Amino acid sequence: MIGRAWAAGWTAVGAALIAASAVAQAANDSPVGRGREIAKAACADCHAVGPTGSSPKAEAPPFRELGRKYPVESLEEALAEGVVVGHPGMPQVRMNEADIGAFIAWLKTIQMP
Repeated sequence: MIGRAWAAGWTAVGAALIAASAVAQAANDSPVGRGREIAKAACADCHAVGPTGSSPKAEAPPFRELGRKYPVESLEEALAEGVVVGHPGMPQVRMNEADIGAFIAWLKTIQMP
């Protein structure tokens, strides 16, 4: 009897872990999650990409402050054409339409007032 209860308990734990994993994956599959992953992979070497912290390169503004200078939606065209100006030493960045939408969706979530 104890063996069955123990097995049932571990089965429930396993099911919960699988469900949590699916929720976490769905979050990464969302546009905001995808945008966050793009920022981490393509931009975090220079820019602060989170809600706190300094940029690794002083000349690269923290992404959470971009909305103070201009609407973040205005980056859509530059990202589609390939950003060639930004901070000194910035590599050219070009994104496809889906990645631009995801990146902008994420960027909106971290803007400071």
